[in-house]
Amino acid sequence: MMPVAMVGRVGELTELARAWSSLAGSVTPARRTVVITGAAGVGKSLLVAAALDGFADPRPSVVLFGTARVHSPAPYDWLAAVLSGRDTAGLPLPADALAWLAQHPNAPRERYAPGTLLRLAVATVRALVGAGPAVIVVEDLHALDPASLNLIGELAAAPELPALLVVASRPPETALAPELAARTLARLTGAPGAVRQHLGALTADQVAAVLAQVYPDGTVERHLVEAVRERTGGNPYRLTELLATRGGHGPDGLLGEPPPEHPRLSAEPIGAELVGAELTAREIEVLGCLAAGMSNKQVARSLGISVRTVTVHVSNLLRKTGSASRTEAALWAVRRQLTGPTQSV
Repeated sequence: MMPVAMVGRVGELTELARAWSSLAGSVTPARRTVVITGAAGVGKSLLVAAALDGFADPRPSVVLFGTARVHSPAPYDWLAAVLSGRDTAGLPLPADALAWLAQHPNAPRERYAPGTLLRLAVATVRALVGAGPAVIVVEDLHALDPASLNLIGELAAAPELPALLVVASRPPETALAPELAARTLARLTGAPGAVRQHLGALTADQVAAVLAQVYPDGTVERHLVEAVRERTGGNPYRLTELLATRGGHGPDGLLGEPPPEHPRLSAEPIGAELVGAELTAREIEVLGCLAAGMSNKQVARSLGISVRTVTVHVSNLLRKTGSASRTEAALWAVRRQLTGPTQSV
């Protein structure tokens, strides 16, 4: 189905190849950024995969690929995915920091201050990229945790990073942290030489081109093309699903019962099931500290209260916000712009 998926995306594919050639062919390669946005199902991931397959002269020396863990996001999920299965013993960074960033189950309980940890995360990516040229792929930026969003923003501004940073995202209003995601996308697209691509729905002519590949005998009439485009909204994923489930019945079979809606194509913001909550002023302060990535001991020091009291507040916050973890509670705060003290401790 790859030829079908790439219909209407040739220009974007060419632009990605040009961006790679520009970086890889430079005597002193420096970071370039490509931002690909679009609704679910428009082919962002397939476009990135096709581009990676075509990168040559030279091939990327390193490809760092990471994505979010949508069901249980945690700080630096993207980097944890990158580090998964990699041997980090040779990286010139503190072993305890690497264990925390990689989300190892035996990572030390004590952690670095948020600003220090961010600098270490950037240093980790730099060490993995090495002399390059490399490709850094960020899938589903809209689903990333706040710490990962900050990291990606820092990478977009990192000087002399010999890598092509390729970021794919749905619109920021569907993100875990909409305002932070919007700011990160703005920072990415504002980077010098950044390439901005937005994938929209397929046109009627492009749908006709897809159907012509599936039915090469020329039996697809224009009225059927229009009907298929209306049924699928020109969404490549929906069109592929329709062809997979109904295509074997001939062109007229495409007008039968459409395939069920895929949950990945929902426009509902992630975590929208979280409800409002009435929080006390102290709980809002604690929540702000959680959003800053503080441990219970750091929260206690920052607010001048006991660790036991912090534990009680955190328990109440999980109950009131309907969150299953500290991270979910922090994301709940970010979405509602609830902030508290974030100074270093």
